[in-house]
Amino acid sequence: MIAAPAPLAPPAALSLFERTRARTDRLAAPLTPEDMMLQSMEDASPAKWHLAHTTWFFEEFILRPRVGNYASPDDRFAFLFNSYYVQAGPRHARDKRGLVSRPGGQAVRDYRAHVEDALSDLLASGRDDLDDIATLVELGCHHEMQHQELLVTDLLHGLSHNPLLPVYRDPEPMPVTQEVPLRWTGHAGGLVEIGHDGAGFAYDCEGPRHQVFVAPYQIADRPVTNRDWIGFMADGGYAAAQHWLMEGHAVATREGWAHPLYWWEQDGVWWTYTLRGPQPVALDAPVVHVSYYEAEAYARWAGARLPTEAEHELAFRDLPIAGNFLDDGALRPLPGAGIWGDVWEWTSSPFTPYPGFRPPEGALGEYNGKFMVNQMVLRGGSCATPRDQMRPSYRTFFYPNQRWQMMGLRLARDV
Repeated sequence: MIAAPAPLAPPAALSLFERTRARTDRLAAPLTPEDMMLQSMEDASPAKWHLAHTTWFFEEFILRPRVGNYASPDDRFAFLFNSYYVQAGPRHARDKRGLVSRPGGQAVRDYRAHVEDALSDLLASGRDDLDDIATLVELGCHHEMQHQELLVTDLLHGLSHNPLLPVYRDPEPMPVTQEVPLRWTGHAGGLVEIGHDGAGFAYDCEGPRHQVFVAPYQIADRPVTNRDWIGFMADGGYAAAQHWLMEGHAVATREGWAHPLYWWEQDGVWWTYTLRGPQPVALDAPVVHVSYYEAEAYARWAGARLPTEAEHELAFRDLPIAGNFLDDGALRPLPGAGIWGDVWEWTSSPFTPYPGFRPPEGALGEYNGKFMVNQMVLRGGSCATPRDQMRPSYRTFFYPNQRWQMMGLRLARDV
């Protein structure tokens, strides 16, 4: 992983650790034991597993190799709660995580407390290698923030299968809004640098910083909204093969896609399921839960295209990171969205290594590098992303058919 040139000081690392762990606990607090076990598909994991896996990460990569007398509450947890780190040892099958009813919820919370106490003691020990340990703690916290986002979106997918459409957080009505015109901002492009600049934390895949040539382009000042998307649907956009990539149209046809995930029509009104329960679709909020295939088809229908990740970074990297994030508690995109937050925005860029990329040695080198094929980059963060995660170079990635994340789009066009 890429870390700051000046490592995070141990007291700052401890503070970040405590804040991060507390946020995870708050997210899990409203859940019943049954909620904690939900696994609705292979791509999603139970909330209990997220709590345990993020704990295993600190134990496996910091406590076990750095604390000579460290003892885990149960050495079998390493098998149950490893995710995909082959070099860290064997793992339980991903699609069967929801079948692990034991250890129970309290045992997992005890595991979290055990690791938290051990790590706090380590950071207060005065050892000579605390700067190196603090750097690993910072990585572990950002790893847990990613799982906070997954916990929220996995839970939404799981609860959506309940015909009672349960509420995770109390409903709040959306404000009455008016359509915001789509405006464009031009950028001259040229030979520019993108990627992490070395200030503060970043994942390995955000570097090295490098030069790319960007042709002149325009990019929309707001994401595509639900109102926009309903126009696409009304014009037969899902059935019109000329707008679609061949593979995308085949997937949409096979899966029966006719609208974004979690939508249904009732008495002539479009509704959607959210973590605040079922609600009418907010026309001027960003459309969410659409795949890359759908986003790409919409862009063609609209006479535009998706931006490259270089275009997205160049357009917005100097703007303050302010928006609707997980910390704000809305848990859904809101009308009036700007640049950051609300929805991750699909780009036309494949998730591939930047020039000169080299994964770190050891199991931590598996964090991003081995996923650099067949996935597409998204930028900008979402209403489920912790604000501490966001920086202009942050790139997340998903397969083009996936929809359960807070995925939307913003248009671009050539000049």
